[in-house]
Amino acid sequence: MASGETVVQCSCGFEAGFDRLRDAREALAVHEDAGHEADWHIETVADGVELAGADAGVCGRPECTNEDSPLYRDDV
Repeated sequence: MASGETVVQCSCGFEAGFDRLRDAREALAVHEDAGHEADWHIETVADGVELAGADAGVCGRPECTNEDSPLYRDDV
C-alpha cells in the first residue's frame, strides 16, 4: 500500500501517497477526468488538526463537542 498522509487509489491500478492534500487532489482530478473511478483517504493529520476537529464537534453529534473550546459554536 502507498504511504503518505493522503492516499489516492484508482480503478486503473494507480495508487500513490502524498504528503500534501493539494497534490493528492490534483492526482485524483487527473484520474477522474480520464473517466477512472478514483478514491482517496487521509491516513494521518497533525495532532492540532485532530484536536480542533474534536473540539468543534466535526462529527456532528452534540456529545462530541467541547463547550469549553474556543472553536465551539452553538449557533449552527
